[in-house]
Order: sequence, then structure tokens, then C-alpha cells
Amino acid sequence: MASISSLNQLPCKTLQITSKYSKPTSKISTFPSKTELHKPISIKQSTNPKPRFTAQGTNYDKEDEWGPEPEQIKPSGVAVAEEEPPKPKESSEIDLLKKKLTDAFYGTNRGLSASSETRAEIVELITQLESKNPTPAPTEALTLLNGRWILAYTSFSGLFPLLSRGNLPLLRVEEISQTIDSENFAVQNSVVFAGPLTTTEISTNAKLEVRSPKRVQIKFDEGIIRTPQLTDSIELPENVEFLGQKIDLSPFKGLITSVQDTASSVAKSISNQPPIKFPISTDSAQSWLLTTYLDDELRISRGDAGSVFVLIKEGSPLLKP
Repeated sequence: MASISSLNQLPCKTLQITSKYSKPTSKISTFPSKTELHKPISIKQSTNPKPRFTAQGTNYDKEDEWGPEPEQIKPSGVAVAEEEPPKPKESSEIDLLKKKLTDAFYGTNRGLSASSETRAEIVELITQLESKNPTPAPTEALTLLNGRWILAYTSFSGLFPLLSRGNLPLLRVEEISQTIDSENFAVQNSVVFAGPLTTTEISTNAKLEVRSPKRVQIKFDEGIIRTPQLTDSIELPENVEFLGQKIDLSPFKGLITSVQDTASSVAKSISNQPPIKFPISTDSAQSWLLTTYLDDELRISRGDAGSVFVLIKEGSPLLKP
């Protein structure tokens, strides 16, 4: 083997490394000498300046050693899209059908005055809604059945004599409603009559019995006649024109005032009385209802002989004309 001394006899070349940033300060030999091998190694901090690279951004809201937060960067010359306001909710097919149905009720007097053409249109809309019933088991969704429902349309001929006012020339039917209390399985049907100066209400109480997911049995057990309530006063104009002549109505104001005062005193004396209740004990005082459509504001039910009832929940926008 070659010794270290023989290695020293080999020719060596010295390489110089220079940088454009500094002057050469050291020499590196390909093979160190024997004496250099025994010298202690010392580490000195280089005095050579190192190149520095700086990244500079533009139009930052905030700058630090890490740069701005991503959401804070706003490049110049770039348009930032503004958030658009939420679009109004589009009406569903069911909502459109319900709107068409309630519009078809206009001028029908709850079905009494509906023409054959209007009846056919209403039946078609009802059939379409029943096919899209969101509550297939209404008797299992008692919270939806709860509340006061206003009758908007019916084909039940038993109500037509009442709606026609044939036997009640001075009264009109102002409202027909049904109130369901599912917790107590109770039902109350009510009819409000309005007269010249007063209104009164006749109602029946019944028990509710669930027979199937869609069908309920209703048995009436009590009738109630509530005391009349005084309505707004009658106002007469100063005069009216008849056959080209103006007729002064001021002399009649005293008469009207006298009638109103008399009616008011009578109504006040009657209103202090409790409502009249009477039992309903006949076996025929019962019926059944099959709910074919139900949501939070509309209910469609079918009863005896195929009659249909469309009711709207009190407070629903569908009740507005």
C-alpha cells in the first residue's frame, strides 16, 4: 500500500472559486498536505455577502413577513363580483294549483251559485291536488288537523237551503267553520248569521273517532245557540237623488238612531244571557269524512254521497280575496 508520504508526492492543483458578489477569499486543494491533516478545524463565519431576494406585492391591504391574508388580497384591475341578493322562492306546482282552486271559488257562494262549467273546473283542480297529497295518512298527522278551518266550497246539497237564505230573508250566512281539537278528539261546526244590526252563531259539538289513516267518524251530541252580538251602526247620507230631485234624509236620522238605540239595549240585555244548549240524541246525527288532501293551510274532505268539502285554515293568505 502507498503511504501518506508517497501521496504527498503526487502533483496537486489548486482550484479557486470566485463569485461575482465577492472577492476570492479561500483556496481548496484537491488533496490536503500531511501537516494540514493534523491542524484543528475551525469554523469561521463567512463574510461574503449573500444575495437577497425580495418579493414585493402590490395593492395589499395589510403586509407582514408572511404577506397578507388570502381574503385581504385585492389585486388591482380585477373586478370583484358582488354577492347577489337571494332570489324569491318560486311557487311550487302545488301552490299554483291551490291558487287556481281558490280563485275558481270567487262568486260561487261556497258552491251554491257555481255554474256547471265552474264546477267541472273545480273538480279537475281538486283531483290534481288529491294526486299530490303531501299527507297520505291525515289521521296520523293530528297537529295539521288541529285548528279552525273555514269552509270555502262544498258540493253538499244539504247546505244549499241554508246558503240560499230561503227561510231566513233578513239574515245571511257570514261564515261556516269547523274547529278540530285532536287532543280531546272533539269537533265543533259553526255557522255565523249576520242580520241588519246583529250577528249570531249556531254551532254543534261532536266527538271524533279515527277509523282509518284517512277516515274519521263524527257523532254530534250537542247544539249551541249563542247570544246575538251588536254590529256597526247604520249611517245614512245627508240626501239622495231620486228622479232628478234631491231628497233630504235628515228627518230619518232620528228614527234610525232610535231603532239603533233600541236594538242596542235589547242586544245588551240578551248578550248577558248564557248561550242556549240542547242535546242531540238521534242516531242519524253522525257522519264520516275521508280526508283526501291535507297541508298546513288547505284541507279537502269527502263525505256521504260523494260530497266534497274544501276548507282553508284560519289566517292563511288563501282566504284573502
